Amino acid sequence: MPDMNTAARSAAGALFALLSSAALAQTAPDPWPELVVDIFHSRPIAAADGVIALDAPARAEDAAIVPMTMRFADPTQIKLATLVIDQNPMPMAAAFTLGDTSGVGFIETRVRVNSYSNVHAVAETGDGKLRADAKFVKASGGCSAPAVKDEDEAVANLGKMKYREFKSADPGKREAQIMIRHPNASGMQMDPVSRAYLPAHFIDSVEVFQGETPIFKMEGGISLSEDPTFRFTYAPNGAKTIRVEAHDNKGGVYKGEWPIGEAS
Repeated sequence: MPDMNTAARSAAGALFALLSSAALAQTAPDPWPELVVDIFHSRPIAAADGVIALDAPARAEDAAIVPMTMRFADPTQIKLATLVIDQNPMPMAAAFTLGDTSGVGFIETRVRVNSYSNVHAVAETGDGKLRADAKFVKASGGCSAPAVKDEDEAVANLGKMKYREFKSADPGKREAQIMIRHPNASGMQMDPVSRAYLPAHFIDSVEVFQGETPIFKMEGGISLSEDPTFRFTYAPNGAKTIRVEAHDNKGGVYKGEWPIGEAS
């Protein structure tokens, strides 16, 4: 058990890191204008105006698993929804292309936040216009936080999937969750034994179908948390199954298929 002096030094260190992160966030240049150029090719981006809304914590409990939810007032308007963590080393966390008839009302996932940062949720509507909502999130060190699982366990369960269903608040929708066992290594995490950096190994695409009809396709990177998870609502089309295909940056392909509960 650490003595009082050690505990005090640890607390002081944590506080110093927190204050340093806050100070850096206040002095760091705003990367958003350059991200608009790089990710959205300088296209004009209007205020959300209710088209898209981002739910994000003001202060994250764990910077390695920060919940983010993008909500869509009228899913028929939305073609693409992109989640950007401005100060992360790879800012584009995930881009979701929605199926034409998917009726996706929200998508929730978990991300790493590396330092105090604005987070943008940008929707592309059917007419090609962009609208964005943003939140400021206080978190630090999410991209370099050690993996929860050891390497052997991660390898043994690599790509295993879990599917869950929930009662939707919208009687016309179904609500489901896909969880994929994967380290989603960021390339910034250190092996606790060798002290070498672990190579980046992450899920870069996920496609979800009801029957053969796409619900969404996600393209992402290292900002997604370990064991990526996606919770969402969708409009049922009578299909009997949910099907998922995921790929990672090392060529791994992972598939899952489950019966839809009470499918009609």
